[in-house]
Amino acid sequence: MKYTIAALLVLVSLSACNNNNPDAEKAPIVENNVPATLNYTITNVYPHNTGSYTEGLEWHDSTLYESGGSYKESRLARVSLHTGLDLKTVKLEDKYFGEGITVLNGKLYQLTYEEGKCFVYDFKTFKKIKEFDYDGEGWGMTNDGKYLIMNNSSNNLYYRDPETFKVVKTLGVYDNNGAVANINELEFVNGVIYSNIYQTNYIIKIDTATGKVLAKADFSYVLNKYAPNAIPDQIQASDKVLNGIAYDSTNKRFFITGKDWPLLFEVKFN
Repeated sequence: MKYTIAALLVLVSLSACNNNNPDAEKAPIVENNVPATLNYTITNVYPHNTGSYTEGLEWHDSTLYESGGSYKESRLARVSLHTGLDLKTVKLEDKYFGEGITVLNGKLYQLTYEEGKCFVYDFKTFKKIKEFDYDGEGWGMTNDGKYLIMNNSSNNLYYRDPETFKVVKTLGVYDNNGAVANINELEFVNGVIYSNIYQTNYIIKIDTATGKVLAKADFSYVLNKYAPNAIPDQIQASDKVLNGIAYDSTNKRFFITGKDWPLLFEVKFN
């Protein structure tokens, strides 16, 4: 009886969590619209800073950039791919929790979690140019060459003007079960967006024309295969999770990592 009651409470709690975001956009449920399996190959493995709680990852001009989260530890960094060490760093004030980043038109944009600030830096010097205010949380961010694209834990992608940060378009993301919440780190590649799903080992591929999830990749085995016992399962499941996607358009490769992970993976999606 206790088990039954506990199970019911869990189900009610999960239901509430999935529906407590007023921004969640209703999406169609199409049972036969099951995402395809997104297969991939690990083509290289690099070191990653285990003190970096990865929230944003970006590859630009042959260099890796990373936004690390956690209060009092958040930073923006230019990172050496081959050593995992920071080459240049800007530390955020202790009151800010760094989130997603993207580079557009010579500027680097960095979101914050609950502080409603987007910092704008000169891409080359890391000098802060200005900052924008926004409502709600900031999670992942990317761009399509024209607009910034961000999310806030709901199933929505918000397209924003890079000069004013005003929302110009909202796209709801869905799969065969309906709205897909907890979309996190983002990477726009050739008309689709790759996204982590927070607290899971999945990366999804989103059609930017419709919001439909086209495919899903499972990275459950990766960390334990290449770094056995680096992060205990119970900690990885709750905190040190998969997060971070960057794309090198010149060499057609992705970089994938996680929060405080010891490794960064070079990936080719098949």
